[in-house]
Amino acid sequence: MKTILKTILCSLALAGASFTAYAQEAAAAPAEAAVAAATAPAVAPADAAFTAYVNNTDPGAALAGVAGPGHNGFMMICAALVLFMTLPGLALFYGGLVRKKNVLSVLAQCLAITGLVTIMWWAFGYSLVFGKSFESAFLGGTEFLFLKGVTSAPNTDYAYWISQNVFSMYQMMFAIITPALIVGAIAERMKFTAIMLFVAIWMVVVYFPLAHMVWGVTGWMNGVWNGDAVIRAIDFAGGTVVHMSSGWSALVLCIILGPRLGFGKEKMTPHSMVLCMVGTGMLYVGWFGFNAGSALAADGVAANAFMTTMIAAAVAGFVWGMIELVFRGHASILGFCSGVVAGLVVITPAAGFVDSTGAVIIGVIAAIVPYIFCTKLKAVFGYDDALDTFGVHAVGGTIGALLTGVLATSSINGNLTDANAYAKKNGLAELVANGGLWLEQVKAIAVTLVLSIVATIVIAYIVKAIVGLRPTTEVERQGLDINEHGEEGYVN
Repeated sequence: MKTILKTILCSLALAGASFTAYAQEAAAAPAEAAVAAATAPAVAPADAAFTAYVNNTDPGAALAGVAGPGHNGFMMICAALVLFMTLPGLALFYGGLVRKKNVLSVLAQCLAITGLVTIMWWAFGYSLVFGKSFESAFLGGTEFLFLKGVTSAPNTDYAYWISQNVFSMYQMMFAIITPALIVGAIAERMKFTAIMLFVAIWMVVVYFPLAHMVWGVTGWMNGVWNGDAVIRAIDFAGGTVVHMSSGWSALVLCIILGPRLGFGKEKMTPHSMVLCMVGTGMLYVGWFGFNAGSALAADGVAANAFMTTMIAAAVAGFVWGMIELVFRGHASILGFCSGVVAGLVVITPAAGFVDSTGAVIIGVIAAIVPYIFCTKLKAVFGYDDALDTFGVHAVGGTIGALLTGVLATSSINGNLTDANAYAKKNGLAELVANGGLWLEQVKAIAVTLVLSIVATIVIAYIVKAIVGLRPTTEVERQGLDINEHGEEGYVN
């Protein structure tokens, strides 16, 4: 044993001596270079580039056109997590909540929307959202059609250290899940062909323009990155773009479509709360990519968004369950799941702008208000929002957008201060410092509401005229799985 210990100690001593010699040699090279170059700058270009990398700022000419491996890797993981939210997260969450005769229809709709939106994004969607050749506040441009020029070099209009192809794929995952959310409101009673046609038109008329207005560098409502923004609103990860647009459209579409056969007369309980719970867990995990990834870097803002996302969702899930326990005598799995998703929705626009206390406040409100809409007001008004897309996403997204204007703080995100030239120019920094941001948020909410509602009414009737909206009564009674997809989720 002594011999072994001596051998180990000797080896460690030799390794230490070798490392010291290597370090001295490595240090000598830059020292000699500094002596040889008397006019060398105080900070070497490499040091400046490294500082920019750590701080997620402009690297300048030193590393122009080069993506940062760490930030790039982080964003690829986040992109995969956001896709994980739709496939299989949302598919299983919704699939568990419908009756077993329609479970495959929900899965098929999520899969088909993924493919359809991907094709549209490649062809023109990305360009219309994140291009700028139109020099328009409402649509991007044509420079990235068919992802032309979208390479591994960063598009510094949006991120200094992320490859543009990675950025485009990350944003595509948002474009995929947004129309998929609408499926929840019209589940079990809309034709597959009608859904596909509706989504195709809706993406062009609603999602692409709205996403550009909020996130595009020339966007009408991009308070953080457009110095000429007319509405100086902020939306960190999609309260207006994703949740409000899909949720309010879902309400309008489900009203136009009408209720399911037997609604209010027959029991339409979820066929598998196990699948619902599994789907909720997947959404929860994927949402860290959704919110933390929206910092577009593995930096302190992403870390804060990660924290606030966890807190808000957990608080909302717990509070929703406790409300049920007090007023209904039991805390249900559906209640916990609904609360968690509501918390995730409401924190989305605020995740990178609020602190932990703000996240707790958001979590509590995210449980109380959507609970009232889902369990009380839906019954009062009688609309058949099958899986509570409106109650959770529309109501939650609207509340989140408003609360962001109240709770956002520049101590969490420096982009809300005068240090950000865009926020200084358009007055956002002053609004955050002195109050008044909530009013800009109200304006953004109003624009989103009008666009989503009016467009959905028009699109729904166009689709109805072309292919019809609902299957026959016989098909709906038998189930969409066997009639529209030729398969059954469960075979005895």
